[in-house]
Amino acid sequence: MRLKSSTIRKFRRLHDVSIVFESKETIFVGPNNSGKTSATAAIRSFLGNREFKIHDFSIPAIVAIDAFVPGDETSLPQIELDLWFHIDPDSIAFGRVFALATSLSADFSEIGMRCAFAVNDTAELWKHYDSAFPTKEDGTRKRPLSFFLGMEGNLKKYFSIKVSSLERLEQELVATPISVQEGKKLLSSLLRVDFVDAQRNIDDENAARSNRLSDAFATYYRRNLEQAELAEEAIAVIEQNNESLNRHYDERFRPLMTMIGGLGLPSDNDRTMKVVSTLSSEVALRGNTELFYVDASTSHELPEAYNGLGFKNLVFMAIQVDHFYRQWLATEDTRPLCQMIFIEEPEVHLHAQVQQTFIRQMWDVLTADAPEGESKPQLTITTHSSHILDTVEFSKIRYFRRSQIGEQERVTFQGTTVQSLRQFQPEPLELGDAVIAPEEALSFLKKYLRLTHCDLFFSDAAILVEGSAEKLLLPRMIDISAKELNKKYLAILEVGGAYGMRFAGLLDFLGIPYLVITDIDSVDPANNRANCVATRPGAISSNATLGYFFGETGVAALSVKSFDDCVQAEGMRFVAFQKPVAVNHLDSAHTFHGRTLEEAFVYENLELFHAKGLSIGIDLPNAPAEIQEAVWKRIKSSTFKKTEFAMDVLAYEIPEGEDEEANAEQNKDWNVPHYIAEGLKWLETRLSQNQGAGE
Repeated sequence: MRLKSSTIRKFRRLHDVSIVFESKETIFVGPNNSGKTSATAAIRSFLGNREFKIHDFSIPAIVAIDAFVPGDETSLPQIELDLWFHIDPDSIAFGRVFALATSLSADFSEIGMRCAFAVNDTAELWKHYDSAFPTKEDGTRKRPLSFFLGMEGNLKKYFSIKVSSLERLEQELVATPISVQEGKKLLSSLLRVDFVDAQRNIDDENAARSNRLSDAFATYYRRNLEQAELAEEAIAVIEQNNESLNRHYDERFRPLMTMIGGLGLPSDNDRTMKVVSTLSSEVALRGNTELFYVDASTSHELPEAYNGLGFKNLVFMAIQVDHFYRQWLATEDTRPLCQMIFIEEPEVHLHAQVQQTFIRQMWDVLTADAPEGESKPQLTITTHSSHILDTVEFSKIRYFRRSQIGEQERVTFQGTTVQSLRQFQPEPLELGDAVIAPEEALSFLKKYLRLTHCDLFFSDAAILVEGSAEKLLLPRMIDISAKELNKKYLAILEVGGAYGMRFAGLLDFLGIPYLVITDIDSVDPANNRANCVATRPGAISSNATLGYFFGETGVAALSVKSFDDCVQAEGMRFVAFQKPVAVNHLDSAHTFHGRTLEEAFVYENLELFHAKGLSIGIDLPNAPAEIQEAVWKRIKSSTFKKTEFAMDVLAYEIPEGEDEEANAEQNKDWNVPHYIAEGLKWLETRLSQNQGAGE
């Protein structure tokens, strides 16, 4: 048996999300404030020891609570957690879950339960709220109902957890209430959940003892290793030490006892005093042990605080995971049929190589000395580590995406949707006469994301660039033309013009806004392999990405594409490429059209190249037509190094003149090519519309 899926409703930004769990490990990823922590907090609130708070209700639910009026057809919102379990009808688990069935026609391969945090008695709640904050003369109240529920103890007093069984009948979900006592009993017999929190507090001597490794070892011993034979051995060792300490105390305290006897205490009729050692194996380990690190060559001992944080963090997580599993195994009566262990941000303090092996190491811990034939727990790991993702199958990733969840009284609420990468299947790509099958497209994406340690799943947006020159120059271009993007988390993917469209399906599926910066790559229509100046009549683009996104390869047709034409995929994508630009040269306007980034950069910064501040390795002529031809020939030559050119641009500083006022008015930066600046400004505006609430 295993936990198959869960649905969370009206909890923080998780207004209505469903999560499918894998049989082994499931990975939660997503940008900050996308709801990953909220998902584990919701499960802990229902199945663990966390108490609900008023702000655990989603924003739309809070609005509904404050708008509630007795007598209306509406009811007070409730937070819900639906759990669906996969059951093997041939296993012994069948009998344990039979009580959940509401009819003999139920599908016993899937059993569902609903936990709801709901109001106990609406009338009772309203009576006390009305007494605390009565209606004023103007018809308003001093505080809304949500404020009253947030007051000390009120939420716990008026709301509680209700349990129901769930059944799917003809695409309809039917909930059958179960008594609170019976419901909790059934739920505890089905599932045990444990949590390894991100805040592990093991970094120094000032950390709380409850989270230090010394106490972790002591707790592990006390709860998992106290079998009868080990307990007897420990008691024998302690008793020997007690006898030695008793003799030691008798000798050392004898002068003090003699002095006290001289005071007439105790009298002949009183009992004598004696200091006795009362160590026990449990108390000795819990309160009188410390973890030390021993140097193998010198046997020198160092205290716990003198080892690295990464080492301690890894050891602590291993102890916790093994401890939780052993506790589940040790439950002899009514052991829960399955176990889920949540591990939050395991990458803290771990270097990249350890992050890459973390999941395998946790399974090694769980399988070491485990009883043969016993089932293993499911693991759910929340992470911001691309290194952990490198080792995970694509299908095990659950992507948490910030999104708008609806509008209520003309107010848009920020929420979360969860995408399972198991459900992602690329569409076939038609590129000319060739067709890229979905399997091939998916294989390419998996390899690319793994080889580049891509941080796509943690970003606010993605920028797909043509090559290394764009990638090198992009941070500076953002500084110049779209500074607000520096406050966002951007994934920069170097994909080339031949592969940009292969990412479209994945980015659209994830709902990540993205900017495509590519080259028009004009070529001779008579010979598709021979590039030509972009102004050549009849020139076509060899860029497969442009052909795919616009359905057009003619340079002349692409050149007149408007800004709106470049905004695609319902406003989630912008495609930027070189178009004709007007440049002021020798006090008159001339039109230039670059075919690559380097050409466009030269044309839009001609004064820097004529002043010999920057160079492409030749002296530029003055005539505009000659400039276009000369620049095109030089940049397409085999001796032109694009990466070196980008590095020269980054290192270049515009010299100041002698006139201070002129210097103040002078632009101290080179010009970002228009097509890139336009794309960056679009992305800046797009992301400014995506401000979301917290976890």
